[in-house]
Amino acid sequence: MHPQKAAREYADSGILPRCRFYWFVVWGEAVALVRPRNPKIPFLALMIDPLSLIHRYYPEDNALRQLLINHSQQVARHAQRVAAAHPELSLDADFLYRGAMLHDIGIFLTDAPGIHCHGTAPYIIHGRLGAELLRQEDDPEAEALARVCERHTGTGLTAQTIIERQIPLPPADYRPETLEEQVICYADKFYSKSHPERERTYEQTLQSLARFGKEGVSIFQYWHALFG
Repeated sequence: MHPQKAAREYADSGILPRCRFYWFVVWGEAVALVRPRNPKIPFLALMIDPLSLIHRYYPEDNALRQLLINHSQQVARHAQRVAAAHPELSLDADFLYRGAMLHDIGIFLTDAPGIHCHGTAPYIIHGRLGAELLRQEDDPEAEALARVCERHTGTGLTAQTIIERQIPLPPADYRPETLEEQVICYADKFYSKSHPERERTYEQTLQSLARFGKEGVSIFQYWHALFG
């Protein structure tokens, strides 16, 4: 994607991260030279634009790409509203944007025709598939972004859940840990790609989670008290 077009799409989304961006094209892909808020990242770091990465894996302007971008922007806006409403949490708004935009990057590899995905993998492992894609990127936040991908399913997956439900993942703890991981997972629960036109209420989200047990409901209630 041309850097100026990427900048326009950011501006149109209404969720432009609060940092200074300098746009370049490297090997045909838009990247941003930024002044990140995270002190662990070099003062000027080369980071891949999330929309460019989406366009790389979703090259056709079709229903799937439109659905993914719309859903990701919904989650990003919600996550950044949390950051704005809770300055006491010192959330990294730039990372929230990137993580929310990329949390579902792996869905095209799954078999979920109801949301235009015609791959072969079970949908429940789309987070892990997205994480594997992001770990291939030369980006200072690649590992942190990959963790967002693989830790947003439900309210997170435990090794016990993976074994009991026979989910095709290595038994491990895939629950969100950092505040940013938790906020993105929390925000994601208000939106369904099956019904992209609406935002769930708190009560509707609880009902959706209740189908999978009480633990997820309790975790979401805790998040709502913290982030709502």
